[in-house]
Amino acid sequence: MQIISNMENLFLTGKNAVAIGKFDGIHIGHRKLLQTIIHAKNQGMSAVVFTFEPSPEELFRGELLPVLDTKEEKRRRFEEMGIDYLIEFPLTYETAAISPEQFMVDILTKRLHTELLVSGADLSFGDKGKGNATMLKAYAEQQGFQYQVIDKVCVNGKEVSSTRIREAVSTGHMVLVSQLLGEPYGVSGTIVHGNHIGHSLDMPTVNIIPETCKLLPPNGVYATVSQTLNDSYYGVTNIGYKPTVSSEKVLGVETYLYDFNGDLYGEEIQTKLLHFMRPEQRFQSIEELKQQLNRDKENARKYFI
Repeated sequence: MQIISNMENLFLTGKNAVAIGKFDGIHIGHRKLLQTIIHAKNQGMSAVVFTFEPSPEELFRGELLPVLDTKEEKRRRFEEMGIDYLIEFPLTYETAAISPEQFMVDILTKRLHTELLVSGADLSFGDKGKGNATMLKAYAEQQGFQYQVIDKVCVNGKEVSSTRIREAVSTGHMVLVSQLLGEPYGVSGTIVHGNHIGHSLDMPTVNIIPETCKLLPPNGVYATVSQTLNDSYYGVTNIGYKPTVSSEKVLGVETYLYDFNGDLYGEEIQTKLLHFMRPEQRFQSIEELKQQLNRDKENARKYFI
C-alpha cells in the first residue's frame, strides 16, 4: 500500500475507485464502503482511501482528540484489507478553505482520476463543509463517473457511527463495541519492560504504553486476546496505573498471557479487549493482590471456554 500525505505527491494514474471519509474506527458501516472499492479492484481499478490528517474537528478545535484508531493502527488495517493507496489529505486552514467545486475538479478529477466514488450520505467537504452528497451526485453525472452513497448500518435499532463507538468504549461496553466494529477493540504498541512485579506474583506480563491520543475504556481488568507477529494468546489485561504496586502516574496496558513463558520485549503486539471484568482497585497488600489476580485468571478462562 502506498501512503500519500502531501499535495506534491497527490497524483494518481489509471482508473481509481475512491472511498472518502474520516474513518475513525473502521466499523461495519465503513466496511460497506471499503468492500465496494475492493470489489472495484477486482474489476481492474485501484482501491483508494481518501481521509483527512488531522481530522477537521482536531484542526478547528486546535487540540488533540482521542481516537479509536491511531494513525499506525489505521494504516495497518487498510493495508490488511488490500487497499492500494491511502491518501492522508493534509488538512490545514488553507486546504480546508478549498471550495467544494475546486475540491471536486482539482482533487477528484485532475489528481485522482476518479472512476468510482463511494461515501456515506452525511459526507461534507470543502470550505465550511458546504460540499455534500447531492453536490457530488450532480458532479459525477456531469463528469461521467460513478458515485455511490452507502446507507447507514443499524445495530439494535440505532445507527452505527464513530461517535456511538466512542461512547461505548468510554463506558466499557466492549461486547457492543465488538458488534459495531465487526471485531474486538484493539490497543497496539511495542512491548516494554515493566516493574517485574508480575514475576514475583507468578504472573509474568507483557506491557505496552499506548499513544496518548488512543481512546481507552475505563481503567480495569479485561478478558483479552493478544496478537503478536506469529501467534495469538488469550489473556487477562489490566488498563490503568497499578495503584497497589506503583505510585507513578503512567497509564499502561499490562497483559498476562495464558500458556506463555517466552520473551517478547521489543515486539509489536495488539491486545483486543473482549469483555470488561472489574474496575481497577487498590489492595491492602501484595498477597491480597495476588489472590485477586488468580481469581481474575480463572474468571477470564471461563469466558474463553
